[in-house]
Amino acid sequence: MSHWSELTTGERVKMLRGKVSQEKIADRSGISLHTLRKLEQGGNVALPTLVKVAEGLHTEVSVILGQQAPRRGMSTEDRAMLRALSQAVHDTAAGILFDPAEDTAPGLADLTEAAERMWRIYFRGAYADAGVLAAPFLRSAALYARHAPVGKEATGAALLSDAYRACGLIANFLGARDLAYSAVGHAMRCAELAADPVRVSMLGSARARVLLRDNRVEQALRETEAAAARNEPTFSEQGSKLLVAYGKNIVFGAVAASRLGDSERTADLMSQAHAVAARLGRDVFTSGMQFGPSYAGAQAVGVNVALGNAGRALDIAARFDSTGLTQASHNRMMLDIALAQCDVRQWDTAVDTLLEVCTDHADWARHQAIPNVIIQRASRASTSRLRKLSQILGTSPI
Repeated sequence: MSHWSELTTGERVKMLRGKVSQEKIADRSGISLHTLRKLEQGGNVALPTLVKVAEGLHTEVSVILGQQAPRRGMSTEDRAMLRALSQAVHDTAAGILFDPAEDTAPGLADLTEAAERMWRIYFRGAYADAGVLAAPFLRSAALYARHAPVGKEATGAALLSDAYRACGLIANFLGARDLAYSAVGHAMRCAELAADPVRVSMLGSARARVLLRDNRVEQALRETEAAAARNEPTFSEQGSKLLVAYGKNIVFGAVAASRLGDSERTADLMSQAHAVAARLGRDVFTSGMQFGPSYAGAQAVGVNVALGNAGRALDIAARFDSTGLTQASHNRMMLDIALAQCDVRQWDTAVDTLLEVCTDHADWARHQAIPNVIIQRASRASTSRLRKLSQILGTSPI
């Protein structure tokens, strides 16, 4: 039997469907029977359609595209990291820390420095490397919270919330869905214990990330809009952290709305996002979050691609100054640009854009589903380029 990644997308969909009829899967996915048959017969379909099919098959897009393989395709070191991350999340939530003889709480300054180092790596898109630091950071934060001096209990709970949120985001990017849900849930509980409105608001977009990865798009939209409504800053609000969290929720609401094809709602949310970004005046980084003009601009490219406005997306990208973006956000925007180039039939240009990202950031790209969407849609591009991309991503050439 062929390796999963060596099958075509159509063959993988057919195998995932099993004995369930095409009619039932098409109905469950909300697509036409003709579209499903076209996909199973080797035809190309748009990313929103693949998302719907993944939902109908109760799986993830990465599985349909042969990248789930993610976990099976991880290195031994990465698998060990994910196991350590899972153990840290579940142990600390259950109150299982270290051996009593080693039960010494770290200082706040050391924890703050460790968090900053972890988030720097995370912003580069080196999620596996960030995960190596996240597990011990979580355990240390849990010890600090356990031994927090009088008056510092809220600080301990806030640190613990940040640590759980980091673990949840990293697990989500690496495809460990159940761990992501669990970690983000623990993060919310700690943020509420800390009575910290900024961190509670931050977790709206964190939850949305996990829900979007799980194809629960409508719930992601509801989550972000509710989080934004609960913590909407007043015009007299001077703290940029709350504005960052609020803006991030608005943007992820726009992302969800665009995936639902709701152009009016998307436009309204993106207008709000740009207004918040203008109010900040610059991109602000805080506790593992970025928001500001650059971030909002990059997301504008992505939502226009999702809505089918490829020309508009490319126009925004051409006029956009991306110097304020993190490496991870810049990489993701480049994937959106490549998708837009596919939509306007610039096959070779799309593959060149994708090659640039995948060559320079191969480890990051291997955990993304979109590169394989682009490869399949740009099948008319240079065969040598496509073969090189497949080698970088660890998938079979089309």
